[in-house]
Amino acid sequence: MNGAVKAILLLLVLFAAPGVYAEKPIRIGWTAWSSTEAVMNIAREVLEGKMGYTVEPVMADIGIQYQGVARGDIDVMLMAWLPVTHKPYWDRFAGELVDLGPIYLGARLGWAVPGYIPKTELRSIEDLAKPEVVRKLRGEIQGIDPGSGLMQASEAALEAYGLDDYKLISASGAGMTAALQRAARSEQWIVVTAWNPHWMFARWELRYLEDPRGVLGGKERVHALVRPGFYQDYPDEVTGFLTRFHLPLEDVETVMLEASDSSYEEAAEKYVRTHPRQVRYWVSGTFVD
Repeated sequence: MNGAVKAILLLLVLFAAPGVYAEKPIRIGWTAWSSTEAVMNIAREVLEGKMGYTVEPVMADIGIQYQGVARGDIDVMLMAWLPVTHKPYWDRFAGELVDLGPIYLGARLGWAVPGYIPKTELRSIEDLAKPEVVRKLRGEIQGIDPGSGLMQASEAALEAYGLDDYKLISASGAGMTAALQRAARSEQWIVVTAWNPHWMFARWELRYLEDPRGVLGGKERVHALVRPGFYQDYPDEVTGFLTRFHLPLEDVETVMLEASDSSYEEAAEKYVRTHPRQVRYWVSGTFVD
């Protein structure tokens, strides 16, 4: 092979389409949370279907994801809850991560009730101490997995608000939503440990109880993080996409709800297909073809 041919081949490699250039998969960390699975699959659908890259999902616990991105074992993390929920991890690894900004806003933890419960009777966690409210709720707060951060915060809330007449019921996340569904059918009173985004907010009219003491935390932002040097190892359009990748919270919950009736892959494919203008902006930075 003569020098001229080698030069041409080198140029073809350097200026090839992203799918040819980026033979190395983009490793995206995720945890088996419905919101994370929805967001990860939307990003994967765009990166693979619209941009020609290969995505390798890497399932790992939160702490391992932060450590993996910091060390370069994981390329991307799409579930950094800031500024409060993941503060211990952020304080430890922030100097070794690149923050590309929020994917969605308004994430939060708290206690929620169905909309049919009058605000005049139950607006705040403080109202749970009313004898008539205790009676209607049968002295129960419907929880999720024991040991989870939300359950630990809920135990603290019971103590902070002096709710000695209540028992925090442990269950899986599915068990919590099943209890909510049973109560909603007959408009029974119920309080559930809740978080956004979650598909139950798309299925039922729910509201958070006010938390004047801030025991359960405030609103959060969910950010995209990448490893140091990521933008040097992939074309600029990949970092550009991840920087512009922003979803309304309601859209995340709609995808989650649809995935509960089909699959996350199908729900993500449908979202990308039915939001061409938004996807065009993510990929190119413009709404114009």
